[in-house]
Amino acid sequence: MASLLHFSFIPSSSSSSSCSSSSLFSAFHSRSPVSSPARIRTGVRCNVMEPLKFMNGKPTLLNGEAALPSVLSSRVQLENVISKNDTRLRIFSGTANPALSQEIACYMGLELGKIKIKRFADGEIYVQLQESVRGCDVYLVQPTCPPANENLMELLIMIDACRRASAKNITAVIPYFGYARADRKTQGRESIAAKLVANLITEAGANRVLACDLHSGQSMGYFDIPVDHVYGQPVILDYLASKTICSDDLVVVSPDVGGVARARAFAKKLSDAPLAIVDKRRHGHNVAEVMNLIGDVKGKVAVMVDDMIDTAGTIAKGAALLHQEGAREVYACTTHAVFR
Repeated sequence: MASLLHFSFIPSSSSSSSCSSSSLFSAFHSRSPVSSPARIRTGVRCNVMEPLKFMNGKPTLLNGEAALPSVLSSRVQLENVISKNDTRLRIFSGTANPALSQEIACYMGLELGKIKIKRFADGEIYVQLQESVRGCDVYLVQPTCPPANENLMELLIMIDACRRASAKNITAVIPYFGYARADRKTQGRESIAAKLVANLITEAGANRVLACDLHSGQSMGYFDIPVDHVYGQPVILDYLASKTICSDDLVVVSPDVGGVARARAFAKKLSDAPLAIVDKRRHGHNVAEVMNLIGDVKGKVAVMVDDMIDTAGTIAKGAALLHQEGAREVYACTTHAVFR
């Protein structure tokens, strides 16, 4: 993606063919033996026969001037020499969701960076960047959707490859951040895997993380680098608005106690709709049993809001309970559909 930059050197009328200053000659030929001033005046010509070439984007600018020798900087014209397609922003895609990466690049008006990712016979992952990223801002789009371990390891190796290629900034774009549910200890002798994954991403060399609808906001505190947390709420709100549902008929339902804060924030966006909570009991991981409903949903349109659907056990049993309690319609709105 590096482009060829053409600089035009326009000599003045007084020095169109040669430079008569001995200091100019010594600046360019400081290591050459000089025997007499006469040789200085005739031994150097300032005409530039070939355009300068920069393989890694734009030339470095210092205080608005090109970083060239001072004797030449006044003769350089930077207007209309930098290609509009040249940029120091690079977007690379992993193998987790290349369609999403392509859509992001198209929206930005860029092309995806060239990268080679393959797996050896024993399952090892090999990553090689096919273009220079030296001094560039690199964005790596790689959600940790199933298979979570494979995609997470691939992301770490991509980050390491960019760091060793002298990228200026590396941003890990992780729409779905895996292991976010393991954000605290609910029983003895449990791991907090969310903190472990945050440490791995940081140590691999990422400078920033961009995630969408984390399972809990406290996961941002596990990182020692900046985290940009974006929400899928506007997309869901636009969809509900297209259904032209009367605001008096809406009730927002949290599928569990842990999602009350998320549901309350969502309800405020829907004309401060009333809130209901599904009380559930878990007998094990990915196993949910609905026990009770807190709130009134009779004759109303219930909107269940959650961050992800894994086995859909919580959503399915919650919807059954809402219909049992007299809800007219039930909408399940989630950001991450990670079930297979």
